[in-house]
Order: sequence, then structure tokens, then C-alpha cells
Amino acid sequence: MEKHIFFKGLLTEHGWLSNTLITTENGIIKNIEANTSPVHDTEVVEGYALPGFQNAHSHAFQYAMAGLAELHEGTGIPDDFWSWRTAMYELALTISPEQLEAIATQLYTEMVRHGYTAVTEFHYLHHQPDGTPYDNLAEMGLRLVNAAKKAGLHITLVPMFYQKGGFGMEPSKNQARFISDTIEDYYNLLEATKKACQTYEHAICGIGIHSLRAVCAEDIIQLTEEYKGDTPFHLHIAEQLKEIDDCIAFYGKRPVQWLLDNVNLDNNFHLVHATHLDDAEVQGIASSGAHVVLCPSTEGNLGDGIFRLHDFKNLNGSWSIGTDSHIGLNPLEELRILDYGQRLTTHKRTSFYTQGYGDSGFNAINMMWKSGRKAMGLQSEAFFKIGEPLNAAVINATHPLIATSSTKHLSNTIVYTQDASNMLGTLFNGKWMVKDGKHIHKNTVEIDFVKTLLTLKSRL
Repeated sequence: MEKHIFFKGLLTEHGWLSNTLITTENGIIKNIEANTSPVHDTEVVEGYALPGFQNAHSHAFQYAMAGLAELHEGTGIPDDFWSWRTAMYELALTISPEQLEAIATQLYTEMVRHGYTAVTEFHYLHHQPDGTPYDNLAEMGLRLVNAAKKAGLHITLVPMFYQKGGFGMEPSKNQARFISDTIEDYYNLLEATKKACQTYEHAICGIGIHSLRAVCAEDIIQLTEEYKGDTPFHLHIAEQLKEIDDCIAFYGKRPVQWLLDNVNLDNNFHLVHATHLDDAEVQGIASSGAHVVLCPSTEGNLGDGIFRLHDFKNLNGSWSIGTDSHIGLNPLEELRILDYGQRLTTHKRTSFYTQGYGDSGFNAINMMWKSGRKAMGLQSEAFFKIGEPLNAAVINATHPLIATSSTKHLSNTIVYTQDASNMLGTLFNGKWMVKDGKHIHKNTVEIDFVKTLLTLKSRL
């Protein structure tokens, strides 16, 4: 079915188009015409359309504990990443497949409300609480695919190879749900996940390891040598200082240096966090073409540290944005946290400056989208392209700051002043999944989510 939709402005990889008419057929873009007027039967939108945001790193089940780790009860036990992880494991042990689907559906609808149209799910909650596989090895992954389908966004489901409890350590009881004992076990899980992804036309399967501490060296090397580069490869690395110290003690090298020395990194690899790097590691990642996935709100919440964006950017390094534990879900806020953290350490206001092009807001959107598309395993040639689905985050053009801004200042005004309260809606595959701040399945999704969390009693 052919449809016409008219935007006040449309952001392209070359800048803003004004008064733009898009024609779609069954959600696929057929034509884009700028500086025109609405035609007959056109839906006129008083808004500016940005390409749908790409969420390059998500642990969906952790949304159920968002905000719960801030109650410090004076036990004398240091409250840091590792104590937070213990609380996360306790939650992970309790969630059934049905409950995971309810949690993920609520989360993904919230992502769509904030303008995300794609998510990479870094998935390691695989088995039953005692570690016994489900009859369908990818039962939990299938629930995540179901959630993405109902919420209306693309999902790249990445089943994680998780084998050890730490460097050279056997897994603990609390990690039993995550574990694939051997590389053959992981390959079986991977194949089951590919089948799960076939149940939804906007789902694809990625590949990856949880971290260097979670898989033995010979299996990391074998997996990456057998990797064909036909899907994105994700892993956590160098997030915490203790992880650096433990890796040096076990391997005699820092995590990223070990990876550079043992794996042929290229632009299909996505290194999540990479918070603590020395000069050689910054240079090595950038030279390899590998991408870094940054999760500013989670990294700040967990006290991880600040990524060396200034140095990485100067070496033409590529980065995307993820929401990780989902303490924050606003992509524009993620960009601001990233930028302001850099300003506090560099004492400059040029975090997103690119030589010859000083539009910080546009540069940030452009980089997070293009690298984010790579993290999804999707094409990244153009924000809006004939033959591709119409996926857009639409900003209200009548907001006073937006209404009074020329296109010269529009990207910066959006990135540095806006949030979900000024979103007109989100289009996925040409369909409004969110309009006027409300997801089309809001009521039923919220009822299931609330029922699930009350059953879990995790927030009481």
C-alpha cells in the first residue's frame, strides 16, 4: 500500500532537507523529494525526522532492577561494580522465559518511545536456573525476539559464549544460567539462536564472547579464527580496573593488548566499554578498524570510568551508543553524558568536533548511527534510502527552541536540549509505533510488566 508522509525537515548524512515528502510502499521508501508541498492524501507531520537511533548494547533483563542499586544500607561492604553484579546475578536466577519476555517487551517499547528503532541484545541468560538447558536451547533468546516484534524494532540477538567464572576460575552457582561448557556447546546455542531469529523478519543473529575473563584463551582464539565475518562480533572488555589487574596477573598483559596480540580484529568487531586503555591500546583498536560501544549512563552509574574518546576520535576511531543496564534510555542524554564527561577531563568543548566540520550535534548523530548500524549487522550507507524501510525518530517542530532555530543550529538544539517529552513519535517500517508519546501497545505491555515485577518481588 502506497503512503505519503510530509516532514518539515529530514536529516540526511549530508545535512537537513526542508519540506520533505516521502513516499513509501508497505513501509519501504520509494521516493524522497525535498522543498516541495504535500500531495493529495498526504499525512502532514509538523516535525523533524531523524534516522531511528541504534541501541548497540542491551541486557534486557537488567531493566527490572533499574534504580534498585542506589540504596546503601551501611553494611560496610564497598558498593561498586562487583557488588552490583552480585545483585544482578540474584535477579537473573529468578526470571522465567515468560517473565523475560514481559520485561523485554516493556523495555523495548520504552526504547521505541525514545526514538530507538534497533537494538543489539547482548544475551547470556540462556538456561534454567540450575544450568539445565531448555528443550529449545534458544528459548530465552526466542522470548527476546518476540518482545522486539511486539515493540516494533529491529533486534540483533547476540548469544554470548560464557564459560568461566573469571580468569582461570570455574563458574559459580549464580552463573549457571549463562554457561556453555565447550565451544561445541556454544555453536549449538548459536545455531538454535539463528532459528529463533527466523521467526521475525527484523531479527538477525550475531556472535560473541562475554569477556576475556569468561572464556578460556584457546576457545577465544578458535572461535575468532573460525569466525567468517558475516555477522557482528561483540564482547565486553576493559570495563573495570580490577579486570585490568586480574588479566595482567593471569595473562601477563592488559585485556585489549592480549586481544590485539591474539585476534585479527577488523571492523566487524564491537568492543563494549573499553574504558581503561593505554596509548598502544587506543592506537591498536583504531588501527584495526574495530568499533567501541559506549554506554555512558551505565558506565557512569557503575563508576566504570571515562573512555578516551578525544584520543580515539583523533585516530579516526568509530563508536556507537548502548544503554546496557538501562538506568537511562534517552539516546540524546547518552550523547550529552559522553560529551560532558570528556569536557571535564580535556577542558575543551570539542568532543564531537571533526576537522573542517564543527557541527557537534550532527557529528554525534552521524557517528552513533553509522557505527550503530555496523553493530546491528545492517547497511549504513544513508540515513534514509530508497529501497530501505522508513525508520525515524520525529522531533516536535513547534517546541519553542526548535521552532526558532534555523537548520544551521537544528542538530545541536536537538542533541543538547531535547528529550522524549518532545518526541512526536517513532516510525518503524513506515508505521507509527509511538505517536504523541504513547506506544500502540502501551496498555497491555505495561499490565504484563507490572504483574511480572510484582510476582518477582524484586522491587519491594
